[in-house]
Amino acid sequence: MANHKSSIKRIRQAAARRLRNRYYAKSCRTAVRRLRALTDKAEAQAQLPKLTAMLDRLASKGSISKNKAANLKSKLALHVNKLA
Repeated sequence: MANHKSSIKRIRQAAARRLRNRYYAKSCRTAVRRLRALTDKAEAQAQLPKLTAMLDRLASKGSISKNKAANLKSKLALHVNKLA
């Protein structure tokens, strides 16, 4: 166990950040799955900007990497464009 007050606080902060990051990353994965499951192009086009903003926010906070966000946005845009 940690002996310094500062290290105890760091442990608390790390645990809180980990939970927060897990929550937002899981919410994002669920949103991506829902978008991929859509078959209506108009609805998918309406959802894409919201999901893109969510991915950008997660990347800027460090929950996911910038490259992962960029790859997901690219694949989702291709998916939406292929819908008829």
